[in-house]
Amino acid sequence: MDTNQLTEQLMCFGLTRQEATVYLCLQRNGAMTGYEAAKQTGISRSNAYKALAGLADKGAAYTQEGTAVLYCAVEPEEFCENKIRDLKEKKRLLTLHMPKPKEMPEGYLTITGAKHIADKVKHMLDTSRHRIYLSMTADVIRMFEAEIQKAAKEGRKVVILTDAPVAFAGVTVYRTQDRASQIGVIVDSSCVLTGEFGRGEDHACLYSGQPNFVQVFKDSMRNEIKLIQLLKGELQHEERTVCDI
Repeated sequence: MDTNQLTEQLMCFGLTRQEATVYLCLQRNGAMTGYEAAKQTGISRSNAYKALAGLADKGAAYTQEGTAVLYCAVEPEEFCENKIRDLKEKKRLLTLHMPKPKEMPEGYLTITGAKHIADKVKHMLDTSRHRIYLSMTADVIRMFEAEIQKAAKEGRKVVILTDAPVAFAGVTVYRTQDRASQIGVIVDSSCVLTGEFGRGEDHACLYSGQPNFVQVFKDSMRNEIKLIQLLKGELQHEERTVCDI
């Protein structure tokens, strides 16, 4: 990972670009004064001191008193874990005290952007209770490997329809034709996400818990599994496999 990428990742943890630049400088060179940090980074002295003060305030640097004040970087793992711990506490408080949303009729939500779609899929997998059915290319499946393995390990039923060999312990996999950019996820017979994901610039999916939409998607996936079983001569397992989608 190059310096620009490291800087971008550090900014995700609340650092400004200049603070991230100075933090990387401290990490590489050890404890430094503001003058030394300015000289090493090419940032003006006033901005370097401002960045160092920001790092100390945000828990990314400690000060060492002496003839001159030295700043040393907090280890990345410690800094990141502290931030994550703090965010988890804020999440707990928000979840506890946030006003209850007004109940809305079930509809269809459009989710755009590869990251937002991937985040939604991961949330669906993590919050599922009983059953997960996934229909997508093997390359996309591997993006959710950790969530799939966790669900299977915890005893949730996971069934995958995909175009190339994948193997997860405790997961049923059916080989199908090329899925192209189409994905489909159904969880606990209660919600569905389907649409375009994984190729090119167009990433858009529909998400819904609307009963009729869920039923149509269930029937489509059930029929696809049934056809695969017919072709493989696995009729004797049909009911057990597909009746509880």
